[in-house]
Amino acid sequence: MLKFFKQLKLFFLILFILSGIIIFVFYNILYVEKPLPIYQPNRIDASLVDSSIQHQRKYHTIADFKLVNQNGETITQDTYKDKIYVADFFFTTCQTICPIMTDQMHRIQEELKHDNEVLLLSHSVTPEIDSVEQLKRYAIEKGVNDEKWNLVTGDRKQIYDLARKSYLVVKHDDSEDYGMVHTENFALIDKKKQIRGIYNGVSPASVDSLLMDIQKLKKEYE
Repeated sequence: MLKFFKQLKLFFLILFILSGIIIFVFYNILYVEKPLPIYQPNRIDASLVDSSIQHQRKYHTIADFKLVNQNGETITQDTYKDKIYVADFFFTTCQTICPIMTDQMHRIQEELKHDNEVLLLSHSVTPEIDSVEQLKRYAIEKGVNDEKWNLVTGDRKQIYDLARKSYLVVKHDDSEDYGMVHTENFALIDKKKQIRGIYNGVSPASVDSLLMDIQKLKKEYE
């Protein structure tokens, strides 16, 4: 009888171990982390999207650009080639949400300062005010790392088109030609120039999500 119970005990122990192995195998087979979505114009708030592309459902990418940064250097799409980057729109004299957004971008900069795969890009929506010199003063004041983060200015129409036809994060201001009302949105861009996430740049919790999504996005390239 004692021998029978020992054998039964051994049987259940083996059964328990095998069950654990089977559950582990099935979990790893069935659980596949979903990739980040690819944002298309037709799935974004229409107020942030130029009417010419509001119904576009696929193949949306960031257009080529040529702007100037805080050091007077020309910044183009090639600067961000094979990089993941976070983009936003701001202006240096803004006293409302911009300082908070800049603090959060600085936080991203510091969190990823040793990660050469990720860069930052901030566009001025008042390029006639934000000269190279003004951007440089602002960059120094806010602790911008020139190797990591470009603050850019340039032609107003080009910036407007980038904001509303590429990054899809700025509202139109009817008061003037190519007028822009920037929002708190940060856009996460992948190495194929696609939008992979939009986040609230004044919310630390949303920026936490952005930082986690950057790591998730990086796994796509491993």
